[in-house]
Parts: sequence; structure tokens; C-alpha cells
Amino acid sequence: KRYLVKKSQWIIGGDGWAYDIGFGGLDHVLASGENVNVLVLDTEVYSNTGGQSSKSSRAGSIAQFTASGKPMQKKDLGYITMTYGNIFVAQINSNASQANTIKAIAAAEAYDGPSLVIAYSPCIAHGIKGGMAYSGGQGELATKCGYWPTYVYDPRLIKEGKNPLKMTSKEPDWSLYEEFLLNEVRYNSLKKTNPEHADELLAKNKADAQRRYRQLKRLSLADFSDEVETSAEASQSSE
Repeated sequence: KRYLVKKSQWIIGGDGWAYDIGFGGLDHVLASGENVNVLVLDTEVYSNTGGQSSKSSRAGSIAQFTASGKPMQKKDLGYITMTYGNIFVAQINSNASQANTIKAIAAAEAYDGPSLVIAYSPCIAHGIKGGMAYSGGQGELATKCGYWPTYVYDPRLIKEGKNPLKMTSKEPDWSLYEEFLLNEVRYNSLKKTNPEHADELLAKNKADAQRRYRQLKRLSLADFSDEVETSAEASQSSE
């Protein structure tokens, strides 16, 4: 028996694929209900094809095709996927917590169904102050300031009447948000060329992050006890 090991199947890709050009295919696979795991390395830019802006890029970021700063907010892939109700979803950041990262990946693997894990992924296109050697500290700051909160959504808890969403990161310190943004060339370069426009877009960047966090927080505090009652009523009616 020790030679008969369950195969671990993972699909790994970047945000350009997951959020943009391959989103239809990704959505199709996740909606199939099959026991497959997906890991998205989210750099928030088309890292492999020249650093173009993607749907994962945030407001105010500089990249190819958004030289004057991206005007729109980041697509929330995790939140969209949670609406299915039967897909395991996690947002992770190994620089913020290696323990939470390992737990989330192990839980995704153990879940008998589709899983989506979205990982904070530093990239040379971010232009981190001091270079990629400082990406660890910048990554830690990303979660601490609220730019990249971490969470786990486990659908198995719904059947027990428990809330499936758990925030695994602490309450953000929003006063550190500007410091995080200005540590990266993709955000601070616009401050030099067009400071007024940059202030407007970077304020929107922060407001978008706060709105996304409030959405997650509200869902994490919701009462799911009626899900058990609804399931029981449905099974009785079918009998």
C-alpha cells in the first residue's frame, strides 16, 4: 500500500493567464467540480510577456499600456470564485506567514473538489526599492498594511452551519499603506511625472483595498447556521 499514493494534481500559472486570457478556461475547470488544485502566482502584471498591465493590476500602477497609471481597480478573482460555494479558495503570502501558507496549501490539497490558491508574488517589474533582495520585507508589509490580506474559504464548514471564510491575517494598519506603495517604482514613478494625478489614483488604490477588505470582513462575520436548516429541509422534501 505504501507504493500506491494518491496523485496530487496542480495547475500553476500567472495572473495574466488566470485573470485575463485564460480566465474562461480556468472558470470552466473550477466549475467542473473535479478534484483539481490551481495555484495562481499573482504578480499583478504580465511578467512573462514584457510587463503589460493586466486585470490583476491595481489603480495607479505603471506598466505597458498604462503609462499614465491604470485607472481601474484590480479584479477580485478570489471573491468571484467564492460565489460558487463549493470551491476551496485561499489567498496567501509566504512573506507574511509561512505557517498560514503551508496550512492553506495543505488544506487545498486535502479538499475533495476544486481548489484555488492565490499567492502574493513579488516581481522585478514592481521595481522594489533596493531590488528583489528586499522583496521579503515588502511582502510582509503588503499584508500588514492591508494591500494583500490573507484568508481561507473552506466550503466544508457550510454543511456544519459554520462560516467558511476565515481571515488569517491581522487587522490592517492602513497608515502604512502609502509607505508600501512608494517602495515600488510601479507606483512612485507617477508621483514624479504627474503628482496630482498620482495622488488621485493612489488614493483610489487604497480605497479599493479598503472596500475589498470590508467585503471579506463582512462575509467572515456572516451567520451560516441557516444553511444546515435549509439542507435538512431539502433532504426531507426529496424523501
